[in-house]
Amino acid sequence: MSDNGNHIVFSKNVIEFVTVAKEYCTFLDNIDRIKRTAFIDKSRKILSLLYLKAALLPANNPVLDEGNEKFVTEAEWDLVHTKVLRKLGQYDQYTEVFDPRMQEDGEPFQASLSENLADIYQNLMDFLLLYRIGNTDIMNDALWECRLNFEQYWGQGLVNALGALNRVLYGGDIADENGR
Repeated sequence: MSDNGNHIVFSKNVIEFVTVAKEYCTFLDNIDRIKRTAFIDKSRKILSLLYLKAALLPANNPVLDEGNEKFVTEAEWDLVHTKVLRKLGQYDQYTEVFDPRMQEDGEPFQASLSENLADIYQNLMDFLLLYRIGNTDIMNDALWECRLNFEQYWGQGLVNALGALNRVLYGGDIADENGR
């Protein structure tokens, strides 16, 4: 594939997705600078926008034979997870009702916002780091994998997290780490 500005990886929808994905990752990287209520509110907003931009990604096919490189280590995932878990505190757990496991036994189960948000972060950061390389073939395959993972995995986690965050924000009193 040629490295020109007409390639799918430089399309308007992809560039907008990259922008929102970068904003999401930066937001979680800087979580310690924001109060709990503001974090929950901004998370709802950025997740909504992220879902829209991911849903608008164009379909493409991989071109390289080898799989995409992964950059986010388990330790980095753990760090993001722990920071979100600390920020959310008692509001981290929510009852999951849109999961295939519930259909098997008919019982809802407890899910974790911090796990959802860290999983999304991991997928997006791996995508962004590959995209930043600047090689259109690598960028193309990163886009393909990110879109596939959105459709099969993190998109549902995002929707579930968004619903849980909405319930936390509008369902009662939220105490910030240091009170109101």
